[in-house]
Amino acid sequence: MTITTISSRAFNQEISKAKKSSKNGPVYITDRGKPAYVLLSWEEFKKLSGSRRNILDALQMVEAADIDFEPERGNIINRDVDF
Repeated sequence: MTITTISSRAFNQEISKAKKSSKNGPVYITDRGKPAYVLLSWEEFKKLSGSRRNILDALQMVEAADIDFEPERGNIINRDVDF
Protein backbone atom coordinates (compact mmCIF):
# COMPACT_ATOMS: atom_id res chain seq x y z
CA MET A 1 0.00 0.00 0.00
CA THR A 2 1.36 3.35 -1.07
CA ILE A 3 0.40 6.57 0.70
CA THR A 4 0.28 9.61 -1.57
CA THR A 5 0.21 13.21 -0.35
CA ILE A 6 -1.09 15.95 -2.61
CA SER A 7 -1.98 19.60 -2.01
CA SER A 8 -5.57 20.73 -2.43
CA ARG A 9 -4.50 22.94 -5.34
CA ALA A 10 -2.85 20.01 -7.13
CA PHE A 11 -5.87 17.85 -6.34
CA ASN A 12 -8.20 20.37 -8.00
CA GLN A 13 -5.97 20.49 -11.09
CA GLU A 14 -5.26 16.75 -11.34
CA ILE A 15 -8.27 14.87 -10.02
CA SER A 16 -7.77 11.91 -12.35
CA LYS A 17 -4.19 11.47 -11.09
CA ALA A 18 -5.45 11.44 -7.49
CA LYS A 19 -8.14 8.89 -8.37
CA LYS A 20 -5.55 6.61 -9.98
CA SER A 21 -3.27 6.98 -6.95
CA SER A 22 -6.12 5.97 -4.63
CA LYS A 23 -6.11 2.50 -6.22
CA ASN A 24 -2.66 1.91 -4.65
CA GLY A 25 -3.50 3.33 -1.23
CA PRO A 26 -4.92 6.38 0.52
CA VAL A 27 -4.33 9.85 -0.89
CA TYR A 28 -3.82 12.54 1.74
CA ILE A 29 -5.02 15.93 0.56
CA THR A 30 -3.41 18.82 2.39
CA ASP A 31 -4.77 22.29 2.95
CA ARG A 32 -2.02 24.85 3.63
CA GLY A 33 0.41 22.07 4.43
CA LYS A 34 -1.80 20.26 6.94
CA PRO A 35 -3.65 17.02 6.18
CA ALA A 36 -7.33 17.86 5.66
CA TYR A 37 -8.91 15.04 3.62
CA VAL A 38 -8.29 11.45 2.61
CA LEU A 39 -9.30 9.95 -0.74
CA LEU A 40 -9.87 6.19 -0.76
CA SER A 41 -10.96 3.72 -3.39
CA TRP A 42 -14.44 2.28 -2.84
CA GLU A 43 -12.99 -1.15 -1.99
CA GLU A 44 -10.70 0.29 0.70
CA PHE A 45 -13.54 2.34 2.15
CA LYS A 46 -15.76 -0.77 2.40
CA LYS A 47 -12.94 -2.65 4.16
CA LEU A 48 -12.54 0.14 6.70
CA SER A 49 -16.22 0.72 7.31
CA GLY A 50 -17.08 -2.95 7.57
CA SER A 51 -19.75 -4.78 5.67
CA ARG A 52 -22.72 -3.29 7.50
CA ARG A 53 -25.92 -3.22 5.48
CA ASN A 54 -27.37 0.16 4.82
CA ILE A 55 -31.08 0.84 4.62
CA LEU A 56 -31.10 0.70 0.82
CA ASP A 57 -29.54 -2.77 0.80
CA ALA A 58 -31.97 -3.96 3.45
CA LEU A 59 -34.99 -2.71 1.52
CA GLN A 60 -33.90 -4.40 -1.68
CA MET A 61 -34.23 -7.81 0.01
CA VAL A 62 -32.13 -9.65 -2.55
CA GLU A 63 -32.57 -12.89 -0.56
CA ALA A 64 -36.34 -12.75 -1.06
CA ALA A 65 -36.17 -12.25 -4.83
CA ASP A 66 -36.77 -15.96 -5.49
CA ILE A 67 -39.93 -16.20 -3.37
CA ASP A 68 -43.24 -16.22 -5.22
CA PHE A 69 -45.76 -14.34 -3.16
CA GLU A 70 -49.31 -13.63 -4.21
CA PRO A 71 -51.42 -12.30 -1.33
CA GLU A 72 -55.09 -13.24 -1.09
CA ARG A 73 -57.53 -10.50 -2.02
CA GLY A 74 -59.49 -9.24 0.93
CA ASN A 75 -63.26 -9.23 0.88
CA ILE A 76 -64.55 -5.91 2.15
CA ILE A 77 -68.19 -5.94 3.15
CA ASN A 78 -69.96 -2.60 3.32
CA ARG A 79 -72.63 -2.24 5.96
CA ASP A 80 -74.97 0.52 6.94
CA VAL A 81 -73.98 2.82 9.77
CA ASP A 82 -76.39 3.28 12.64
CA PHE A 83 -76.18 6.71 14.25
